[in-house]
Amino acid sequence: MPTVTLSPKYQVVIPKEVRRKMKLEPGRKFQVFQFGGRIELVPVESAKELLGFAKGIDTNVDREDEDRV
Repeated sequence: MPTVTLSPKYQVVIPKEVRRKMKLEPGRKFQVFQFGGRIELVPVESAKELLGFAKGIDTNVDREDEDRV
């Protein structure tokens, strides 16, 4: 498992093997989440990148008539 070191400027470098696997490019934005004792970086997806991600999803939902006005 790759490890990183926090620099004096509070920066980290994402290891090359992770960058390659995730196809990360310079300038990529991330959301940062802190959970307990860990930090998670989640790539921010543009609307264009998300286009079609739900293609084929079943949108048929059984609903009871009484919840409708």
